[in-house]
Amino acid sequence: MTRLDDADAQYRAWMRENLARAAEHFGVTIDGPAHDGWRLRSISAVVQGSAGRYWLRVLAEQRQWAHGDVWTGNADANDLTGLPKPRVLTVTEWEEGPRRQRAELMTFMPGEVCSPTDVLRQEIELSNAWWAELRRCVDVLAATPTRRVNSDGVKVRERLGQFFGDRVDLGALRWETVHGDMHWNNLLRPDFGILDWDLWGRGPAGTDAATLYCYSLRTPSMARRVHDTFADVLDTAAGRVAQLCVIARLLRRVEQGDHPDLGEPLRRHADSLLPPSG
Repeated sequence: MTRLDDADAQYRAWMRENLARAAEHFGVTIDGPAHDGWRLRSISAVVQGSAGRYWLRVLAEQRQWAHGDVWTGNADANDLTGLPKPRVLTVTEWEEGPRRQRAELMTFMPGEVCSPTDVLRQEIELSNAWWAELRRCVDVLAATPTRRVNSDGVKVRERLGQFFGDRVDLGALRWETVHGDMHWNNLLRPDFGILDWDLWGRGPAGTDAATLYCYSLRTPSMARRVHDTFADVLDTAAGRVAQLCVIARLLRRVEQGDHPDLGEPLRRHADSLLPPSG
């Protein structure tokens, strides 16, 4: 075991201690396997309480970053109505060393995630009603006012400039409220549901459709279905900019070691959206 592997194992064990501490605080019992979040930033599990099943999530962050929209996203999403999503019931926070922990006890959403990873790598069966509900929810969210921010103009311009220089028509940018992380591991089936609301807020119009489309590129038949569902969004000037914003964000993730098999499809798709260089 390398030193890095050993450090990860120790951190995972510490996060499991945090999960157990939160369960004891809320008076619930862990009733399933623990699920590590992205880069071990969080840990979650099904828990059992006196009134039934719940979902318990613990987020850990360096103290200087433990604030703001990302820190409170799940609880802030309680204000959203008409969407199939968990509701945060109660929260507790504590500090240990340089990190602050935030535990959220949420309502339990039935069903299973559409993919074990963010990227969809095989075709799955989803009903027409599922696709219709996906579209409805994205539209409802887009029309919901909020002061929360997913991505601002400075961040968008920096991302696009890093990967595409001045080849993107920034004048086509439009803004709406987005989930911000609409990938296949955050969507439930057979009944539609949306998980993980950390990042929701104002962002480029079309972000959610673009995100799901980009995470579908390894399974062309599913990518086509996503495109068909959101063609009137993706095939606009603003939608093309949103796709390039998502591609830039995901290419940065690829460079950091996430989903290496997604890099080439993302680059090919970017080439199809950008004007010829030179």
